[in-house]
Amino acid sequence: MTSFFRKRAIRYPLSVLSFLGVLAAVLLFMTNFWAALIFFVLFVIALGFAWRIEEQTYVETEKHIETLSFRMKKVGEEALLQLPIGIILINEKNIIEWVNPYVSKIFESESLIGEELFSLTEQFHSIVNGEDLETESLKVGDRTFKVVYKTEEKLIYLFDITERVGMKKLYFADRTVIAIILIDNYDELAQAMDDQTRSQLNSLVTSHINKWGTENGIFVKRIASDRFLAVFNEEILTNLEKTRFSILDDIRETKANQSTALTLSIGVGMGSTSLNELGELAQSSLDLVLGRGGDQVAIKQPDGKVKFYGGKTNPVEKRTRVRARVISHALRDLIKSSDKVFIMGHKMPDMDSIGAAIGVRKMAKLNGVEGYIVVNYDELDGSVSRLMHEIKQDTDLYSKFIEPEVALPLITERSLVIVVDTHKPSLVADDRLLDKSEKVVVIDHHRRGEEFINNSMLVYMEPYASSTAELVTELLEYQPKHEKLTMLEATTLLAGIIVDTKSFTLRTGARTFEAASYLRTNGADTILVQRLLKEDIDTYVKRAKIIETVELTEEGVAIAKGADHTVYNSVLIAQTADILLTMKDVTASFVIAERADGKIGISARSLGELNVQLVMEELGGGGHLTNAACQLDVETIAEAEVILKSVIEAKIEGGN
Repeated sequence: MTSFFRKRAIRYPLSVLSFLGVLAAVLLFMTNFWAALIFFVLFVIALGFAWRIEEQTYVETEKHIETLSFRMKKVGEEALLQLPIGIILINEKNIIEWVNPYVSKIFESESLIGEELFSLTEQFHSIVNGEDLETESLKVGDRTFKVVYKTEEKLIYLFDITERVGMKKLYFADRTVIAIILIDNYDELAQAMDDQTRSQLNSLVTSHINKWGTENGIFVKRIASDRFLAVFNEEILTNLEKTRFSILDDIRETKANQSTALTLSIGVGMGSTSLNELGELAQSSLDLVLGRGGDQVAIKQPDGKVKFYGGKTNPVEKRTRVRARVISHALRDLIKSSDKVFIMGHKMPDMDSIGAAIGVRKMAKLNGVEGYIVVNYDELDGSVSRLMHEIKQDTDLYSKFIEPEVALPLITERSLVIVVDTHKPSLVADDRLLDKSEKVVVIDHHRRGEEFINNSMLVYMEPYASSTAELVTELLEYQPKHEKLTMLEATTLLAGIIVDTKSFTLRTGARTFEAASYLRTNGADTILVQRLLKEDIDTYVKRAKIIETVELTEEGVAIAKGADHTVYNSVLIAQTADILLTMKDVTASFVIAERADGKIGISARSLGELNVQLVMEELGGGGHLTNAACQLDVETIAEAEVILKSVIEAKIEGGN
């Protein structure tokens, strides 16, 4: 039927021509018979000739179409069976009904028909359970395939992308990486050396770094007395990560033998094709490392992700007060340019957080600006509750403690928000204050983590400090002197130092005692401190029951757990970890217990052999080398214990 209509369509123009020819002949016949006859004969001959040519053309066209159809069919069969594209047809029960020869070649099997799809590889589970989507690559032997699954047709296509994957890996492996290497505390070390010793130090460090660069294929160039520039690629970076940047240990151990505290800080920028951006990422990473106390490596990508390595030593205490004086003057200028100052610490505030906040509020008062301390009263417990009872006796100071709901309406465009004892937005008393204020200052003694208050105008972070109260005390010394600290203000700051140093036994430097001396001179009452830090018998018994559960590993790691479905406050968990650290053969302690917010809290302490900060950061927390914590969003304490043990084992096996 189709051929018939096609033939009629082709011959239709000739039929019209014939009709017009006959009509012309009739007209001529009516006027001149012989002329019409001759014209008609000639026309018939021409028409017959044209008809023959058309018929021949039609036959040839039909033959060509038939030949082309046959060839196309043959090519389709050839493509289906011979092209290097795998095709698998399955039924509703995921049984293979048909495959092309290429699939048999991929899976090295002569006959796959009748077998279950999942017997080829378990990866087909996720593929078949999805929709019409391109899945991730499928590995079969040394080949890689992209899989496309059509749900309705129950059809699977396998495209060999081995070469493309190889090129992609080669591209990413060859991308440029820039690193800045800094010799920590170089200026202070060099000041105490004569020319010959300083020259030997420079030669030793340079030779070690150049040797490390040569062994790993890194271009290293010294660009300052304490700074090196390193250029390499991402493949080399991967190898350096496997060794956990052994250059840190080499430098530390080499100088330890010579009784010189020398360490390196390395900031690495990666993941970008722009050299300018790589340089900025490297510098940003280095700033992050220095904010965490040095002796570490930070690797930063354009999306903000950061990885850390090292951090095995305590931050070296700086012996100069220049930075404290500069920060104090800058903070004074910010306070004077503000109409109000709002100070807040972290959630569940401890004595250090409250003490530092009271000290900063005193700075505001010394500069003639109203200062308010933002707290959630329902989060206060233990020693902080007793402190608040003492503060109530001082009506002027107590009136400056307000809750977030009261503080929010008071904030204006000129208001200043000062965050103490934390630098993470998720941990502040109320992050709405950060969003509402354009001027934010951060004062903290914790090592800097990935999460940070980004819109801060001034940051004073010193990981070497024992506590935020110590930092605030130093800042107070450079503020106007027309009014002294009150006994309660000085006592609160001293209590913050005592709590964070465990009565001057941990993380205590010369500057800590200087700050304590200054506070004692200003009337700090040590008897009141002891009264504030007293605990009741119930707390003592709870802590003893947690200690009863302790497990001690061969490496000296003690892990204790609270009772299931029992809520413990964070202070009690931290105190228990501190006490475990005083036990014989214990080098690090971890206490796991349920918190009031429903999460499982872990408090970690160490004598320095195990970096508990890195362990807690792996679990989403943070802190110091010897003092850290985290909160896990898991259902039970047993789950948290399994996760914690796996991270500890990984850190111990990986060289901390």
